[in-house]
Amino acid sequence: MANKDLFGNEIIDDVLLRDKFIEPPFSVLDTKSGNWQKRKRAWISKGLKSEVGRDATTFNISDWLKKTPTNGASNMSDTSIFDPALCEVLYHWFCPENGTILDPFAGGSVRGIVANYLGYKYTGIDIRQEQIDSNREQAMDILPIDNQPQWYVGDSNMLLDDNWQTKFDMVMSCPPYADLEVYSDLEGDISNKPYKQFLELYESIIDKSCKLLKKGGYACFVVGEVRDKNGFYIGFVPDTIKAFEKCGMKFYNEAILLNAIASASIRANGNMKSKKLVKVHQNVLIFIKP
Repeated sequence: MANKDLFGNEIIDDVLLRDKFIEPPFSVLDTKSGNWQKRKRAWISKGLKSEVGRDATTFNISDWLKKTPTNGASNMSDTSIFDPALCEVLYHWFCPENGTILDPFAGGSVRGIVANYLGYKYTGIDIRQEQIDSNREQAMDILPIDNQPQWYVGDSNMLLDDNWQTKFDMVMSCPPYADLEVYSDLEGDISNKPYKQFLELYESIIDKSCKLLKKGGYACFVVGEVRDKNGFYIGFVPDTIKAFEKCGMKFYNEAILLNAIASASIRANGNMKSKKLVKVHQNVLIFIKP
């Protein structure tokens, strides 16, 4: 007999929801939960090494400690690593079966390998040749040769032009959080630009990506707020929302991604001297193309 609430409605427990949705489709995603961690470990055991190909010397550890956790969901070594369990969940929720995915800020291997492993077709762009070489090498070790993600080296602002023929079912990415991580000194790398210039280039990439999204398709960006040199938030999250709305997308869902506490407890005393809360979440922003 089904459990019912005070109003006679059937109560569907988390187990049943996970059977259908992988994780309960709630607006808070808890990466600390046992089920989430189990799925994450299972993915990592397949050989995912997203940190490979990243240049840790460009990563400003002192700024990271002062500001916020970085792209994706977890931090290993000195570079930010995207959470494969988050990929699995977002693809399952917002991409049709066997759908195509565009990632204009590809970074490491995780989003591409998880996508193709699950039967999707992934296309990612990253400006660093070393990163793409590493991604391809990992994919060859994990996936069949006839099911490889498509990674391109270059500037998304240059590559995503009107000559691009493919239309995609989903846009999924985790962009640079302004200059929180500087990935390279290459000309087209927006992470090494002052924020005003960064924002102009960032908006352009979002616009070009969304032009390649099919009508009714979803765009999912994982972002987090960043502080400026004076300790004030720069407004990166609302600026991301504005960028999508500017190109005709509709803001449809938002989820809070709860990260592992990790070093947050250590940082709490220092942060509170200037009354700054320790950030232990990121924002998952979901948009739809009318």
